[in-house]
Amino acid sequence: MESEAAHESRGSETPRAPAPAPPPSPAEPPAAPRARPRLVFRTQLAHGSPTGKIEGFTNVRELYAKIAEAFGIAPTEILFCTLNSHKVDMQKLLGGQIGLEDFIFAHVRGETKEVEVTKTEDALGLTITDNGAGYAFIKRIKEGSIINRIETVCVGDSIEAINDHSIVGCRHYEVAKMLRELPKSQPFTLRLVQPKRAFDMIGQRSRSSKYPVEAKVTSGKETLRLRSGGAATVEEVPSEFEEEASRKVDDLLESYMGIRDPELASTMVETSKKTASVQEFASCLDSVLGEFAFPDEFVVEVWAAIGEAREACG
Repeated sequence: MESEAAHESRGSETPRAPAPAPPPSPAEPPAAPRARPRLVFRTQLAHGSPTGKIEGFTNVRELYAKIAEAFGIAPTEILFCTLNSHKVDMQKLLGGQIGLEDFIFAHVRGETKEVEVTKTEDALGLTITDNGAGYAFIKRIKEGSIINRIETVCVGDSIEAINDHSIVGCRHYEVAKMLRELPKSQPFTLRLVQPKRAFDMIGQRSRSSKYPVEAKVTSGKETLRLRSGGAATVEEVPSEFEEEASRKVDDLLESYMGIRDPELASTMVETSKKTASVQEFASCLDSVLGEFAFPDEFVVEVWAAIGEAREACG
């Protein structure tokens, strides 16, 4: 048992000064953010060339410029690109998304040809799309149509002029509108540019009245999303709902406007996800895609088609 004297004696001791703190260690630099690996894509000219590598593009125009630089040609020589196929395959067109493992084939200008057409019916039987960089071209020819009876007109032909009026730089919907508004029974001339042909280039002419579902051409779990404004982004592959809804909207674009544009359809589906009613949807479309001036009945059908896709995909 401790004595009281010892306790008092110990309690009166001067407290020891705390041990000096160790000198501060040099500050560790903050961890550098994880850099995303460089996105490098392989490319060839569709009619035949060595393989090139391209990177550092954020939209279609920049992509074409990179391809042109790789092969020593002008960007305006490129009509359109396909993914993972050198053929003029409209199911494999490069749109607004590229799978990270996709191989890009560039189809360049070949022969120019002129055809005279007489519009004996309201519709010519053409579906138009464009490459996002100034060229509109034929994506589909309807079986039994006026154009289908002209053997020299093929899927993949770029429309350069209508009656000597250049339409280079026009969007697909503008070209489709010009063709719809041409008077009946009056001949007109189309100046077309066909893609340069390889020795085995086949399948340029579509004979089927049924247009197949757009093939999924992405091969990775992520895709590079090209945007007309802003930087490209790496995103997840679209969901089942997004793919089905975009397909339905693309079908409506063809039915109403004579164009096919999977990227436009995808943008409309994305817009719908931010809205709760068809009125809000119509208002958002006007602000985002006002240049198209979509009719009210078309917007209602698009909203309904997207709703059907959502229900079907759960």
